[in-house]
Amino acid sequence: MRSVARVQFEAAAADRMDTAKKGNLAMAETTSIVIFGASGDLTRRKLIPSLFSLYCKQRLPQDFRILGMARRQLDDAAFRQAVQTFAPDTLGEAAWPGFAERLFFLCGDFSQPPVMRELRRRLVELEQGRTADRLYYLAIPPQVYEPAVVGLGEAGLMQADAGWRRVVVEKPFGSSLETARALNAVLHRYLKEDQIYRIDHYLGKETVQNVLVFRFGNSIFEPIWNRNYIDHVQITVAESVGVGHRGAFYDRVGVLRDMFQNHLMQLLSLVAMEPPASFEADAIRDERVKLLSSIRPVRPEEVAAHTVRARYRGYLEEPGVAPDSQTETYAAVRLHVDNWRWHGVPFYLRSGKRLAQKSTEIVIEFRRVPHMMFPLEPGEAIRPNRLAICVQPDEGIHLRFEAKVPDTVATMRSVDMTFHYQDAFGPCAIPEAYERLLLDALHGDQSLFIRADTIERAWSLIDPILEGWQRPDAPPLATYEPGSWGPEEAEAFIGAEGRAWLRGCGAHNGA
Repeated sequence: MRSVARVQFEAAAADRMDTAKKGNLAMAETTSIVIFGASGDLTRRKLIPSLFSLYCKQRLPQDFRILGMARRQLDDAAFRQAVQTFAPDTLGEAAWPGFAERLFFLCGDFSQPPVMRELRRRLVELEQGRTADRLYYLAIPPQVYEPAVVGLGEAGLMQADAGWRRVVVEKPFGSSLETARALNAVLHRYLKEDQIYRIDHYLGKETVQNVLVFRFGNSIFEPIWNRNYIDHVQITVAESVGVGHRGAFYDRVGVLRDMFQNHLMQLLSLVAMEPPASFEADAIRDERVKLLSSIRPVRPEEVAAHTVRARYRGYLEEPGVAPDSQTETYAAVRLHVDNWRWHGVPFYLRSGKRLAQKSTEIVIEFRRVPHMMFPLEPGEAIRPNRLAICVQPDEGIHLRFEAKVPDTVATMRSVDMTFHYQDAFGPCAIPEAYERLLLDALHGDQSLFIRADTIERAWSLIDPILEGWQRPDAPPLATYEPGSWGPEEAEAFIGAEGRAWLRGCGAHNGA
């Protein structure tokens, strides 16, 4: 006999079915999702919870299965129990059993041909001879991307003669332009570009996707989105945590590779790109790569003038960090886009660990009014209008403008016009970024995934900075206190041009 909770779940699912189907692109009824690295944190904390949420919303194919693969000794039952911890309890016990029975596990080293042949046999067994689509997700360390792809290719698991075959590749995608090109070459040996889904979870965030709607869906903003009205743009991705247990990995990477090459460059491209001809994936991705191609590279000999690098005090004592490490945990970079729209407008990008708060924000500061007609105190000026797009944690948009203080002749004060996602759409309106990206990969929509030329163009901008930081005449690595907003050198860097960093979502109310 079915429980009351189960009956309620089934009724709710039926009510949502029509709406969900209308929002879906075509998907085969039989789909296999294979997750390499299934015993890791990414699978437990992000991938399985996101797939479970899609299941609850009736957005997965009718006949699907998820096969996890890792070296850890688990069977199907142990794997199901291991990944349940972080599954959202949206529908409680009613939904999980139906989802869990679609979860399977295969223990083995994917670099070994016999293991990959066993993977192929297991998939055929689970698919029961039906024509099935397959999505392979590489939730594994970047140094083993290549053996995983080679193993899939040599085992014939990439062949798309019966249903599509797609591969999702996590970041970091290479550690330099040279390594990114080499990895692209391996992927292209077995796959076409339209089968490759290079993921950047920032592009799956609702607030990031809203940048395009905000710009191109509102006629009042796009006409002033250019050098005639905008003074400068700041993009901040701040983390309050340190390197934690990732010390050994992070010490080989640093913040420039970890955050700038992917997250910050993608945010910059969305903010500054030209309007695409359509909402099709290639049209959007064409404009993103065109924008990155318009960015003026910072030559190695120019890094002292256009960048700041630093690390937080105590970094050298973190587990796994080399005692003589020169790895940066904070960086600030000034870039210029050499095209008609943005000529002369600086873009300031910064990111760091152990900063005052976790915050991702895009701030557009407009030019000051060209003529002062109001009486002001000596030395006082009208503050410029400012638009802040808060990606996280205070998801929303703030527009600062000037207003007259009541019962005065012409005294002005800055006020905010605000939009908050939670207020407008409810506290549970924003899904996990991986949920959207996984669904898009199943649909074959590559709009929010990174194309090969975009990856390589981003690295071509990062490599010269890294090279410059290794020069004998490079500026020394600065130090900042944990819990601060970075080094004093970064304040002087932007202050030399009469500007200041804006600190966190909501700081646009300040200086």
